[in-house]
Amino acid sequence: MENKSAAAESLSLGSFVGNPRRTAHEFVRETLREGILRGDLEGGTRLVQADIAHELGVSTTPVREALRDLATEGLVRLDAHRGAIVNKLTFDDLREIVELCRLVEPEAMRQVVEIADDDLVQRARSLAEQMQQETDSARWAELNRAFHAQLVEAIPSQRLRNLLRGLRDSAAPYVALALRHRGDDQFELANEQHGQILEALASGEADRCADLTRTHVDLTLRAIDESRHRFTADSSH
Repeated sequence: MENKSAAAESLSLGSFVGNPRRTAHEFVRETLREGILRGDLEGGTRLVQADIAHELGVSTTPVREALRDLATEGLVRLDAHRGAIVNKLTFDDLREIVELCRLVEPEAMRQVVEIADDDLVQRARSLAEQMQQETDSARWAELNRAFHAQLVEAIPSQRLRNLLRGLRDSAAPYVALALRHRGDDQFELANEQHGQILEALASGEADRCADLTRTHVDLTLRAIDESRHRFTADSSH
């Protein structure tokens, strides 16, 4: 229901406190993002600026800036009358987005292979290694999002880059929900596939990287299909 708010849900946003050296803007943005990816801030939750500011001990200015960032990422939408609301997708919406990723992402990765350097590979590998050690599903989901974002931002085509960024960001919290309910085996397999993609990227194997990327998206599709019952009931399925 879209009339619920973060305060009404009695969420302890303070439990998601990150690196204290971050700016207030970054702190609020990452706290809210993690709450969304963890599934504590569900689709339809209204994010009241004053309530969030009070709970996190900041002014409303960094909250407003953080909500704008999350709207750009597709995690929330800004309504002129109701304020910020966590985006809610139906099962059909989500599956369509991931199917589009399956069509687009292999070609995108083929392009990335052509321009990838050691620095890009190392940054992505560092995130992949952190994922292998992570046991918290929400933090794993955020690392996973950052891993794929590193690769997306390297796509030479700006139109393709923007398209894929928008698709991945809008689906991120729902993909995290589906993965979380598949258990540890899902994370282990995803981590293994990340390593294979990096190997192909580092060795300049464009066709193999594209094939591995398609297989990786298929893993997400299976997780979504098996978690269909956990998504909003207004899907046509």
